[in-house]
Amino acid sequence: MPNFTQEQLQKITTDIFEAGGVPTDEAPIVAELLVASNLTGHDSHGVIRIPQYIGFIESGLIQPGSPVEIESESPSHALINGNWGFGHVIAQKAMTLAIEKAKSSTVSAISIYNCNHIGRIGSYPMLAAEAGMIGITIVNAGGAALYVAPFGGKEGRLATNPIAIASPTRNGHPILLDITSSVVAQGKIRVAVNRGDSVPLGWLINSEGEPTQNPQDLMASPPGALLPLGGIVGHKGYALGLMIDILGGALSGAGCSGSGNTRLQNGVLMIVLDIAKFTPLDEFYERIDGLVAHVKTSPTAPGFDEILVPGEIEARQTERRLREGIPIDDETWRQIQETAAEVGIPELKF
Repeated sequence: MPNFTQEQLQKITTDIFEAGGVPTDEAPIVAELLVASNLTGHDSHGVIRIPQYIGFIESGLIQPGSPVEIESESPSHALINGNWGFGHVIAQKAMTLAIEKAKSSTVSAISIYNCNHIGRIGSYPMLAAEAGMIGITIVNAGGAALYVAPFGGKEGRLATNPIAIASPTRNGHPILLDITSSVVAQGKIRVAVNRGDSVPLGWLINSEGEPTQNPQDLMASPPGALLPLGGIVGHKGYALGLMIDILGGALSGAGCSGSGNTRLQNGVLMIVLDIAKFTPLDEFYERIDGLVAHVKTSPTAPGFDEILVPGEIEARQTERRLREGIPIDDETWRQIQETAAEVGIPELKF
């Protein structure tokens, strides 16, 4: 299993995308965001996506360099047509715009359609948190990627429909919620397939609606399905996923599950709140410090050593991988090398 530094992996990724026709001002953005996912331990949204994205470019599903078009706008909102450009580039521009609007309007909302996969959505509200604001990102799949069964069903009817919320803290490590409304992201099934691993019971059902640990069952014919978040109270994850479909797809015009759309896109809603317009930042941070200290005083249950807050595992993983390197499984590395050769790079140099 090869191991890479952040800089090595970003160079490899940038070189492949530039060779694949991505403009030189866009390829580093995509590379940085993909590698950032690997750094946090979310390999499902990292460089494993390189072959998929190059395939999207070759088929015209991603059109690098497309203009990001603002179709309607007010001081506190915008509707963006991404014109099928790289989702990462569109989403980063949209969150930057949302932050600027929140500075003058206190609260802003940006909706996006005609936008390909934006990757790990937690990256975007983190930009708001770094600016001392609260960021929210909500994403559907525009009617495609129907991997998730509704509560009580056995066939996929919804996408994994994630939501991410980031809050700044005094110590500079934002609290970050980044979850799918399904038990697990579809990309983690992809990682399990590449590694030859089984998956935990409770993630998947096969085409008969039976629990399975075989990740291949999700891609079988007929396919299985991911389960909604919540286990025996999976109606909560299902309801959350349904509302995200509305906020991401119906509001933007990207489309909702069941609309008949088969082209993968992300219908996106980004919301930013300027904390300082509501309450002094120092007082806000003091309340957050108190909240975190309070939950961490809970005695730990059997099998647990400490209480963690959302985003803490990712922050520690980032520190570890910056220090020790980013491991890439052999099958993913083989696919990346194969893709590099396809775009004219016979040997990857880093």
